[in-house]
Amino acid sequence: MNETVATPDPVLAGYRASIDNIDAALIHILAERFRITKAVGAYKADKALPASDPGREERQIARLRKLAEEAQLDPDFGEKFLRFIIDEVIRHHEQAKQAG
Repeated sequence: MNETVATPDPVLAGYRASIDNIDAALIHILAERFRITKAVGAYKADKALPASDPGREERQIARLRKLAEEAQLDPDFGEKFLRFIIDEVIRHHEQAKQAG
């Protein structure tokens, strides 16, 4: 079989390289965020504070929905993304409380 290899599209390759860079930055930013929230979880466990703060969570969601709108990002998507992160942080805080 004689397969021809398609010539890479340089425009598409450029877009994909940018996406790859952004994905790497997102991972590093999330890692830093979780390092900080881990410290918050340890502090809360030490001070016997609740793992979640529903009032702050709602304020954060409202603030980030507004930022998403301003950035022309679907605010529903932004909220789903943030809620996923918040749920994971709370899970970590609950683990820290149990380990403490």
